[in-house]
Amino acid sequence: MLLYVALHSKSGLSVQDVLAKLEYYCAYQERCHAEVWQKLQEFTLLSQEKDEIIVALIQKNFLNEERFALVFAQSKFHQKKWGKIRIKNELKSRQVNELLIQKALKTIPSETYESTFEQLASQNWESIRETNLLKKKKKFCDFLARKGWEHSRIMDWLHEQNV
Repeated sequence: MLLYVALHSKSGLSVQDVLAKLEYYCAYQERCHAEVWQKLQEFTLLSQEKDEIIVALIQKNFLNEERFALVFAQSKFHQKKWGKIRIKNELKSRQVNELLIQKALKTIPSETYESTFEQLASQNWESIRETNLLKKKKKFCDFLARKGWEHSRIMDWLHEQNV
């Protein structure tokens, strides 16, 4: 690998300096390849130098797409209570491989997924202060759909509640 110390006129940073900045960027928080590539665009480097930096980050284990997908799925599910549809769409928008997306979604335990949905659905249903039942159902469904929960799951919950 050829990482040389050549200064670039516009950014004033060497390839090594850019690599160090991106190592810090990746160490601060898990990143996907697309995010790192976008960050690289801020620096005036040759295409070959950008490729070399990406390779160096992967070799030093600062950049790992599988690890990113696993951490992303777990954190969005536990912290934001996102459903699998939203997680999948967000990972796709970050250009993560479909196989890695499926692997990440499988790490969410089905019992936890069920109980999280039940808790979120109950909380949301109780919090909606709409007297018109149809409008209340629509607000409820819209909220859970935005969170990425499956339509069939939402409808089953409403049916079970006899509303």
